[in-house]
Amino acid sequence: AIAIEGTDAGSDAGSDDPAQLEAATWTPLLEATSLQGNSHHVLKAVGSGAFSHLRIHIYPDGGVARLRVYGQPVGSFDDPGATYDLAALENGGRVVGCNDAHYGSPSNILLPGRGVNMGDGWETRRRREPGNDWCIVALGSAGIIERIEVDTAHFRGNYPDRCSVQAARVEGGTDQSLITQAMFWPVLMGEQKLEMNAIHNFSRGLADLGPVTHVRFNIIPDGGVSRLRLWGRVVS
Repeated sequence: AIAIEGTDAGSDAGSDDPAQLEAATWTPLLEATSLQGNSHHVLKAVGSGAFSHLRIHIYPDGGVARLRVYGQPVGSFDDPGATYDLAALENGGRVVGCNDAHYGSPSNILLPGRGVNMGDGWETRRRREPGNDWCIVALGSAGIIERIEVDTAHFRGNYPDRCSVQAARVEGGTDQSLITQAMFWPVLMGEQKLEMNAIHNFSRGLADLGPVTHVRFNIIPDGGVSRLRLWGRVVS
């Protein structure tokens, strides 16, 4: 059998100290559950909250080949005056939806670092109809966006001609409902020209929308983008 507990010990120096972890408060995430030999088990966690460490109990002994833990990252915004990439996966940002992911997942544009190749970004098929492609990003925290960074690394003949950003503060609703609502969100950044294989920074002329929780990133008409950074200040 196996059981799993979790605790939030933070990421400060000493958070991995065995004595500190032993004294921490642990929350049950998985009660003792029977396992079968040479099998793949998918088990639902029962606890809630943010955790930095897990403690795994196996009864009475034996071997475990792999442990996968699926969840939503939670950003650590300790400095209220600092600027963070509110869209970064590591800060809790996530892609809610998109209209096209023909050559790559839009979630790639939220990854850390620059893309290693075109496959490490998001690219849509060539459009044969009017309109443009888009994806919707839920920020890791509500915040005021002060700078937008769009990186077209490795995209040369297939980068978008232009891009724009809409944004809103959304309370409640489902991911599916956001897809329709996003069409009518106010414009945070009007259409901006893009160049191939380059980092673009846009800070001048951003609309004053106050704190927002979601953005719709429009690429016009189609093409590939390696990374999207939405730099701003967290607002509780």
